[in-house]
Amino acid sequence: MNLSNLRRPKNANRNKKRVGRGMGSGHGKTSTRGHKGQGSRSGSSLMRGFEGGQMPLHRRLPKRGFTNIFRVEYNTLNLDRLVELGETELTLEYFEKKGLIKKKNGLLKILGNGELTQAITVHAHKFSKAAQEKIEKAGGKAILVA
Repeated sequence: MNLSNLRRPKNANRNKKRVGRGMGSGHGKTSTRGHKGQGSRSGSSLMRGFEGGQMPLHRRLPKRGFTNIFRVEYNTLNLDRLVELGETELTLEYFEKKGLIKKKNGLLKILGNGELTQAITVHAHKFSKAAQEKIEKAGGKAILVA
């Protein structure tokens, strides 16, 4: 391929649709709005999902479940990730600095997947039972942050 046989992509240079510019343009007279009806009138704008007065699909379908407004979401970290960090003192500020806590001012829960070989001190908002047992068994501390 070189400059002599380059071709433009198909439909790369399409002219803008100019409506209401005479019959010869193909978009004259009704300007692609059709005859009569709500959509043909000036100032017509319909809400998304409008179906001509028929009950819209999003209202016809049944609603299921509910949203618990008291739900508390935690950022989770497993013990194997803590071992990879290679630190002995792990605070919330350290996790934030490393980018392990995704939500700003988010809560942190330590889960028990993985094995600990050295004693580490971990500060978090919550610990699973398995994680707490493994940390204390390795000689470390699981400190709850209020």
